[in-house]
Amino acid sequence: MQTFVKNLASMVGQEVEVKGWLYNKRSSGPIAFLELRDGSGWVQAVAAKSELDPVVWEEIEKSTQESSVVVTGKVAKHPKKATVFELQVINFKLLQLAHEYPIAHKEHGPDFLMENRHLWLRSKRQWAILRVRDAVITAIGEYLHKENFIKVDSPVFTPNACEGTTTLFPVPYFDLGTAYLSQSGQLYIEAAIASVGRCYDFGPVFRAEKSKTKRHLTEFWMMDAEAAFVEHEDNLKIQEGLVRYIIRYCLTNCQEELKILERNTEPLEKADKPFTRYTYDEAIKKLNELGSDIKYGEDLGNDDEGLLTKDSQVPVFIEKWPKSIKPFYMKRDSVNSDLVLNDDLIAIEGAGEIIGGSQREEDYELLLSRIKAEELNEEDYQWYLDLRKYGSVPHSGFGIGLERMVRWITGVEHIRECIPFPRTIGRLRP
Repeated sequence: MQTFVKNLASMVGQEVEVKGWLYNKRSSGPIAFLELRDGSGWVQAVAAKSELDPVVWEEIEKSTQESSVVVTGKVAKHPKKATVFELQVINFKLLQLAHEYPIAHKEHGPDFLMENRHLWLRSKRQWAILRVRDAVITAIGEYLHKENFIKVDSPVFTPNACEGTTTLFPVPYFDLGTAYLSQSGQLYIEAAIASVGRCYDFGPVFRAEKSKTKRHLTEFWMMDAEAAFVEHEDNLKIQEGLVRYIIRYCLTNCQEELKILERNTEPLEKADKPFTRYTYDEAIKKLNELGSDIKYGEDLGNDDEGLLTKDSQVPVFIEKWPKSIKPFYMKRDSVNSDLVLNDDLIAIEGAGEIIGGSQREEDYELLLSRIKAEELNEEDYQWYLDLRKYGSVPHSGFGIGLERMVRWITGVEHIRECIPFPRTIGRLRP
């Protein structure tokens, strides 16, 4: 019966069978040290020639990096490390003898590694990132269900834009003309809140931005949440609660992964406190004082986000932006109608924006006027306007970029490592 490496600590003295891959091998005469990976973790297996059948030893000797194997052995405590366990090999079986593996245990350039992404995923670093990614996904689901949200899926094919017409990927759609790959599921889960109250979707979204920064992908995963009877202030509280929950979850459940990544966890620990909040106006003034030449009415660039958070121990909310640079569906501020009730959440350590959210405009006539003002096709949004005709209520929502969150938690430099198979303006394979 197969045993997973992650469970070996509770099986000391027992004979077990581990199925996996040979990550590394070194030998010292009649002793071979085999580093095995089974997906759940890593373990060293020690094989002594004198204690094994010659046929078994021959199999061990000819095994190569990334060969698939079945190893039977007795679980033992490591002689020098109290929390580490190893296998004393009893039997060794090769399932497939791997060809010469192109990614040796040495430094490789990023282009080579990206071209071999399908194999690079097997490295300890990529294993750790994938597991942190899974932990972030799990934490998001746990937190939202605690806050009475349920998951409602939205379509990938859409007839119109959500975040702006200049970043759409068009797709021919049978006899119905052109469809577009989704930029966000927001508009659709707004429809679902009249059924379930609070909901979220979680899936791939697509932005045709010709950006080459370390924080941009053309295909990425987004969690969009929407909640009926939630206004701007409570929306910020839900967002902050979610991010702090993710931090705590990863610090608790990803200690080994963060250690492999050599992540200094102190900044994450300190970030689990009430977040700082600036209005857009306050943020622009502060940035100007810090030396930025940003002007009122402009969006914040990467340098501005870094400048605004460089001395902060906690993420920073920037709220109430000019309506002229934000999407049509955001609700106007009752105090200043030139502003909208929205927020961007900027993470520390140069991680940049990780959340964008807003209260949505629930008034039919005001929403219609915004659609017309932006010269959007009214017919395309008629179904969305219908939501304001039949029991409209105040509601708010937000979206969190999964890869950006993973990039911050792991501390990796480039977002392309935070998704299994990244899509950028210069990469479509593998």
